[in-house]
Amino acid sequence: MSTPEVTSAFIYDFDGTLSPGNMQEYAFMKQLGMQPEDFWKAANERAVGQQGDQVLAYMYQMLHEANHKNMSVSRASFRAYAHDVALFPGVEEWFDRINAYGAARNIRVQHFIISSGLREMLEGISIYRHFTKVYASGYMYDTNGVAFWPALAVNYTTKTQFLFRINKGVLDEWESGEINAYRPMNERPVPFHRMVYFGDGTTDIPCMKLVREQGGTSVAIYRDHSIHMAEQLLRENRVCFSSPADYTPGSRNDLIAQDLLNKMAACAALDRWRPQNGQ
Repeated sequence: MSTPEVTSAFIYDFDGTLSPGNMQEYAFMKQLGMQPEDFWKAANERAVGQQGDQVLAYMYQMLHEANHKNMSVSRASFRAYAHDVALFPGVEEWFDRINAYGAARNIRVQHFIISSGLREMLEGISIYRHFTKVYASGYMYDTNGVAFWPALAVNYTTKTQFLFRINKGVLDEWESGEINAYRPMNERPVPFHRMVYFGDGTTDIPCMKLVREQGGTSVAIYRDHSIHMAEQLLRENRVCFSSPADYTPGSRNDLIAQDLLNKMAACAALDRWRPQNGQ
């Protein structure tokens, strides 16, 4: 009896997880002529002063500063600003390699991003084609393609809703009926125990904890300056593993992913022997 193909979801934050810095700090802020610390200080002060959400505040600040400097804020220009965004070692080749490893074990690996950054910028990164869906903050655009209002703000708590969208296979952000409809666990296309969440910061904690508590795997990605936070997340049982920001062959991330896919394949094989319909 052959084992049927199953689907797994590898889910990533972006800034600090797949990329060394905030995506806005590359070409966009350089063209503004602003230092990152000055931009974030102004955005955070606006959030505090207006009793507002920090993500909405930075989205407003981007439009405010760009308009002041007569910079383009079209969808196309946001994509262009992403061309200079750096990636951690091995990220470019990671997805094809993980897909092939999963396929050899009859596992279809889908990749997702859940980020507080800008989806329009993520549309311009070199690895965008690898993702089944990218969930990130985004703007509404007028008939000339110019950003004028937030369409979606993804913060640390709203991130978790997208895990349920992946779990149920209801991927459109605007869909509110089907996502809230009851669906038995065994009919959901991506069960939580076949989810792997990679994140690095405080905005990822609710997702990392939820995935872990629901039987999936969460991995805290760290660099030298953030290793203490990753260790704390481990002590607090919010994540399953911690790993350096390295996605090259033979890296800790690579070996963890392989072991998890081996485990998923073994569990799928054992599921063949479970009683069906009470028999």
